[in-house]
Amino acid sequence: MFRFEDPIYLWLLVLIPVLALIRFISYRNQKKRLRKFGEPALLKALMPDVSRFRPSVKFWILQGALALLVLMLARPQMGTKISQEKRVGIETIICMDISNSMLAEDIVPSRLDRSKMMIENLVDHFSNDKIGLIVFAGDAFVQLPITSDYVSAKMFLSSIDPSMMATQGTDIGRAIDMATHSFTPEEGIGRAIIVITDGENHEGGAVEAAVAAKDAGMRVYVLGVGSSKGSPIPIPGTGDYMKDNTGNTVMSALNEQMCKELAQAGGGAYIHVENNSAAQEQLDNELDKLSKKETTATLYSEFDEQFQAFGLLALLLLVLEICILDRRNPLLKNISLFGKKKRVAAMLCMLLVAASASAQMTDRQYIRQGNKQFRSGDYANAEVSYRKAIEKNAKNPQAAFNLGNALMAQKKDSAAVEQFQGAANLETNPLRKAQAYHNMGVICQTHKMYGEAIEAYKNALRLNPKDDETRYNLVLCKHQKQKQDQQQQNQQGGDNDKKQDDKQKDQQQPDQQKDKQDDKQQEQPKPQMSKDNAEQLLNAAIQNEKQTQEKMKQQQQQPQRRNVLKNW
Repeated sequence: MFRFEDPIYLWLLVLIPVLALIRFISYRNQKKRLRKFGEPALLKALMPDVSRFRPSVKFWILQGALALLVLMLARPQMGTKISQEKRVGIETIICMDISNSMLAEDIVPSRLDRSKMMIENLVDHFSNDKIGLIVFAGDAFVQLPITSDYVSAKMFLSSIDPSMMATQGTDIGRAIDMATHSFTPEEGIGRAIIVITDGENHEGGAVEAAVAAKDAGMRVYVLGVGSSKGSPIPIPGTGDYMKDNTGNTVMSALNEQMCKELAQAGGGAYIHVENNSAAQEQLDNELDKLSKKETTATLYSEFDEQFQAFGLLALLLLVLEICILDRRNPLLKNISLFGKKKRVAAMLCMLLVAASASAQMTDRQYIRQGNKQFRSGDYANAEVSYRKAIEKNAKNPQAAFNLGNALMAQKKDSAAVEQFQGAANLETNPLRKAQAYHNMGVICQTHKMYGEAIEAYKNALRLNPKDDETRYNLVLCKHQKQKQDQQQQNQQGGDNDKKQDDKQKDQQQPDQQKDKQDDKQQEQPKPQMSKDNAEQLLNAAIQNEKQTQEKMKQQQQQPQRRNVLKNW
């Protein structure tokens, strides 16, 4: 991408045709005055040192230098840039609830969309602060490591959706614990953990995690999204609402009491998010109270200043204009740079000088530069080099693949998958294409997206069947997906097991009645039951009772039984 930061200065380019017109009128008037003295051929013989073309060449050189200076004022920008700056600010980790209950629409347009809008406004308010993003539901993972790159923060924010989480529910404690370990090692800087949730905490340990964060010098702020009256949870794309195991529509309500307890335990504040900007202002005021410290921030810019090349070329043109005299040099009178045959050669030389002055690195050079930076562990600058290579040649698959590796090393997994997919589409070498699919599978497997990971590994093996590492990952991923599916089946089958136990009990009752009838029939020939038969019947009853108790214990000890009842 190429742009001018201050394009208003480009209007100064109008001076160039105006000056050219003035020059043309002046030249015509000069020729008219010379004709008053005599014939042009006679005057040329009388003035052998006067050059016809030197003044024109000098004029157009100055015109070119003027045009380049105007372009410099407009600040041409192209390519990406990473810079290190000293900033005074705080560090903030946002823990965002993306469980299904956040799709409720009691807050316009929905709880999740309203939360995204708040985070985007918060990022716009930041100027010298660092921000990180953690998403959670039944599990939690880091979506964006703490950074000053607000552009990436907004990019990752737009891709957040409840479908990202394989395990539903709401585990606030795990998210807070992960946030406490996601800050930089800087000391003496204010740290804030902002939890955005509707408060339906299906797991335990949230208050304990908030207390631990407070003891570590952090403040936990809770933004309660939703209404206490409750709202149904829409199922995207169906027009229907989520129902529980009994077939009733789920009504998700904001648990303000739990949110307040969590904020109090974390030494922060509770803020109720409504359909206005009051919550945003209150949050900004709370964050302004935190202590600030000077830190070094790595800034990523989509555009890099390119005025230096224009300035260098303008300087060369000015030096060239000074070296060219209006008259022919008597010492060099036998050398004619502006003869009919040599004018073209002179202009070509000038164009070559201009091209060499403004020449930039090729895409392959940027890739080599990025590879050196990647090997040294400088992943941020390597990312910039690879992006510049893509700008030079958008169809270079190696640049896209290497950019994906640099993004993956920085935990920017969503953007990395896009680059690997682009590399796979552009690549013609099957082995390199297989590597792109392999890396996509690794990212998906890390985020427990086992179905997508399996497909990526299969594509990689189709291209490179000899890759044992991919084959091992595929087998492992299938095993993990099988366990995940089994857990989901266990969750759905909890009530079915209970119904089957009830049926077994109902079946046992007629069997027992039948046994009693048989006993009565047997009592007719025998007045009393023998001691051995009585002991056998007693032992059988005790054994049946033990089996029933063990079944009940197994149902109560299943680890994710709570998610069966509340999958939101």
